[in-house]
Amino acid sequence: MTRGVVFDLDGTLIDSLPDIAAAANALLADHGLDPLPQAQIGGFVGMGERVFLDRLIAATALEADQFDPLLAEFITHYKASTGRTRVFPGAIEAVQALRAEGIKVGICTNKPGGPLAAVLDAVDLTRWFDAIIAGDTLSVRKPDPAPLRLAFERMGATEGVYVGDSDVDAETAQRAGVPFAFFTEGIRTKSVDEIPHDRAFERFEDVPSICRDLMRPI
Repeated sequence: MTRGVVFDLDGTLIDSLPDIAAAANALLADHGLDPLPQAQIGGFVGMGERVFLDRLIAATALEADQFDPLLAEFITHYKASTGRTRVFPGAIEAVQALRAEGIKVGICTNKPGGPLAAVLDAVDLTRWFDAIIAGDTLSVRKPDPAPLRLAFERMGATEGVYVGDSDVDAETAQRAGVPFAFFTEGIRTKSVDEIPHDRAFERFEDVPSICRDLMRPI
């Protein structure tokens, strides 16, 4: 049996909200609009860039009928906004510990491929992962289970765990039939009790043992 652990990215492995907020506010500035608070922008995250922009438009005076050019502008800012992103303490060490046990490790995120590649390069994460599934790898995104299933398939994993920080991640794991380890210190808009999970953690030092305990056939 090949074991695999797949991680969400934003709010799970990396603290990227400052850069996401910077990209959104740069777009607003381009159109002469005032910035939004980072905490409010955090509520727009999780379902990919199109839903993010829908929510940003709804909260501001950006023009909905300009959606496609606005999206192109936002992606340009998004790819350029990497300097404030940091890997959560202990995350790399947890990934290394899993790999040392022979466990395959992957990423499944709704972040589109361009910004994903830029931020992974900025924080030097790519080399640690056996499979990376972006938001636009398939025609569907989380919480559809297909991207998560593809991550396990590309790793050749027959047992697995998904690690994430949001209700979107929890639903994805449920729909894929995979145990869910919930990082409580990420980007979420619901309370811990409202998000279904098999185990919750706030320190990455606990991740290897949690994943060993939760591992089951997928």
